[in-house]
Amino acid sequence: MPNIEKSRFRFRVIPFIATALLVALGVSLGQWQDRRAAEKLSRQALLTERSSGAPFVLGPQLREPAEMEYRKVSVAGQFVADYPLFLNNRPQNGKVGFYLVMPFKIAGSDTHVLVARGWLPRYTGEYDRLPEFGTPSGTVIVEGIARASMGKVMQLGEANVLRPRAILQNLEPAQFAAATGKPVQPFFIEQSGPADPADKLVRDWPAPALGADKHKGYAFQWYALAVMALLFFITTGFRRGTNANRT
Repeated sequence: MPNIEKSRFRFRVIPFIATALLVALGVSLGQWQDRRAAEKLSRQALLTERSSGAPFVLGPQLREPAEMEYRKVSVAGQFVADYPLFLNNRPQNGKVGFYLVMPFKIAGSDTHVLVARGWLPRYTGEYDRLPEFGTPSGTVIVEGIARASMGKVMQLGEANVLRPRAILQNLEPAQFAAATGKPVQPFFIEQSGPADPADKLVRDWPAPALGADKHKGYAFQWYALAVMALLFFITTGFRRGTNANRT
């Protein structure tokens, strides 16, 4: 009868430890990406639900950002025309430019809300030159979407002082409240609807980047790493065991 060689698994401590670490890392990071995907899906559902409802009429009472995020809002009041702020490094259609943000005094109160009015192009090579724009006077009604943030860009060096006509990389309502001493709603209004041609604004806001599918893909890659590490440990263990039998 032919001699049938039995395969044996040869356990080695160092490869086992390395494999255990890789499996733990892959599973942990895969689960983290799964949680991120679930969070993004939850936000997507919230955005769909809130953006389809009737506008919330915003008054002077301060609201929580989580309560207002993605909600349609309508507010009456006046723009503070002498306090424009320019959020830098906000490209649109391949062109560099700013988001124009202005405080809006809510009618019948001293409470303000920061309104992102639209996009303005930036003069190439002239950092300090600000674009021209128009601002409606008197009491107006602004409609838009409440946003907890207007996005973050990398801040190189010290941030500019928050003052009228400042060029800023990033802005939070709390900063404006601290600089002016005024009560401010803790969110922005991303103004919707067509802009008046006289205002020279482009109002074409990018959709919120949720990207749940991206996180699902990353989760799959991490889980695959864990499985591959385990399979590699098992197969190489049997090969070493077979080689040991032959010697």
